[in-house]
Amino acid sequence: MARTLLVTSALPYANGSIHLGHLVEHIQTDIWVRFQRMQGHTVHYFCADDTHGTPVMLAAKTRGLTPEAMVELAHAEHEADLKGFRVAHDLYYSTHSPETQEIASELYRHLKAQGLISVRAIEQYFDPVEGIFLPDRFIKGTCPRCHAVDQYGDNCEVCGASYLPTDLIDARSALSGAIPERRFSEHHFLRLAECEDFLRQWTRAGTIPEEAANKLEEWFKTGLTDWDISRDAPYFGFEIPDAPGKFFYVWLDAPIGYMGTFKKLASIQGLDFQAGWNADSSWELYHFIGKDILYFHALFWPALLHQTGLRTPTQLFVHGFLTVNGQKMSKSRGSFITARHYLNHLDPEYLRYYLAAKLNGSMEDIDLNLDDFCARVNSDLVGKYANLASRSAGFITKRFAGCLATTLSPEQEQLIASFRTAAPAIAQSFNARDTSRVIRDIMHLTDQANQYVDQHKPWELARDPEYNGTLQQVCTTILSLFQLLTVYLKPILPDICQRAETFLGLSDLTWEAAVNHTLLGSSIQPYTHLVSRVDPAQVAKLVTVPQT
Repeated sequence: MARTLLVTSALPYANGSIHLGHLVEHIQTDIWVRFQRMQGHTVHYFCADDTHGTPVMLAAKTRGLTPEAMVELAHAEHEADLKGFRVAHDLYYSTHSPETQEIASELYRHLKAQGLISVRAIEQYFDPVEGIFLPDRFIKGTCPRCHAVDQYGDNCEVCGASYLPTDLIDARSALSGAIPERRFSEHHFLRLAECEDFLRQWTRAGTIPEEAANKLEEWFKTGLTDWDISRDAPYFGFEIPDAPGKFFYVWLDAPIGYMGTFKKLASIQGLDFQAGWNADSSWELYHFIGKDILYFHALFWPALLHQTGLRTPTQLFVHGFLTVNGQKMSKSRGSFITARHYLNHLDPEYLRYYLAAKLNGSMEDIDLNLDDFCARVNSDLVGKYANLASRSAGFITKRFAGCLATTLSPEQEQLIASFRTAAPAIAQSFNARDTSRVIRDIMHLTDQANQYVDQHKPWELARDPEYNGTLQQVCTTILSLFQLLTVYLKPILPDICQRAETFLGLSDLTWEAAVNHTLLGSSIQPYTHLVSRVDPAQVAKLVTVPQT
């Protein structure tokens, strides 16, 4: 049955470039979206830049730009980089939009009318040099538990303790180095505890991975506290209605940016905005996120939606972090690789393939091992997949004017049928985002296809005209197997597979139609190069060339 899906990737922050860590998520989302569309479902895939907050203000200041100019610059860069990796959003927008501001203000008023917003004075750190209240991550000092130095204002990276910024020993502003002053200011809070019963049920209803639900139990055990949703001027963001000088905290309006972006998309495409967000909507909503932002999406966001009478996410798909050569990405080691830096040296579909081979739908971290990256791409895509077409197509073009055989032997038909029977299991793995299993299954089939080539040796059959009929059938069998492998790889390698489809004379088919399509009696185009070998020297440049 055809379904309508709303799908998002987490919003890249507008104070820096897209890097390979972002691409884990965006490529994973794009593969899943392409697969769902091949299944015949209607998918609206949208994303936006996360634009508000102190870090964007400061990044703009260092560049001599206004925050508005900074987010415009970041948006153009981010959109170009994501398109470079064939991430096909229906709309890539911005949270700094009239749609998001309108919805955020409307939801806030609704919460306030229900008595779910409280206002009280809190003590926080103020930088007397910069003249701003400091976010937790812009305060550093000594951990109050283990006494590790140079720790952030919200948690210790050495012992893992969480604390208030005012608990830090010898606190300093990370911006100016000044000793911050303690000042009181009125803040607006969402009474999150009012939603605890719903959140306990929601997080255990299959909406998030069990591992994530277990992690959130820590929050429930300590008790959900009120969520501070306001920040003081100067602040780049949306001003809270009827609260001059107070602005929505970025994590309040950022997820609302999903709604704002879809509202913009709905206006462009003539879609029903409410149909996607009503509490009784039959549409489905999926968020792909990293595990570092789990609690914002699994607690604050569904609580806000539920309390305002809107639909909550169908599921959160949570992935782990990316390391490079076994290490956390680091600018000093040259392994903090930006999307643009990669695109300047390598084909984006190499990375799409490698990440797909690593991702299994879990929250496990994955590693980009550059030696393994070279070996896997060269072995799988060049030596196995493309090799099937390159070793058989020339004979069809030269000997048979591009025409494939009209009949095959029962054994050949059976081999092709065995490749077709793999489709349901591969589809199930795609649906579960277990693309590592998808790749394993495809490569197992590819090995079988290459064994068939080696057994029947079309280059030897071509030496004797007596075997012309056999040669045509053998090459037709090989290309039929290649066609099915192309169907299975298409969500992962859209460009390579599109070139393969053009060569095979295929139109853009749904999954079922493509799997059941036969090449018998059809014609192919002359074979052209599909994929090049990875040059290790180009890969080495990823981590040796200074990046800006």
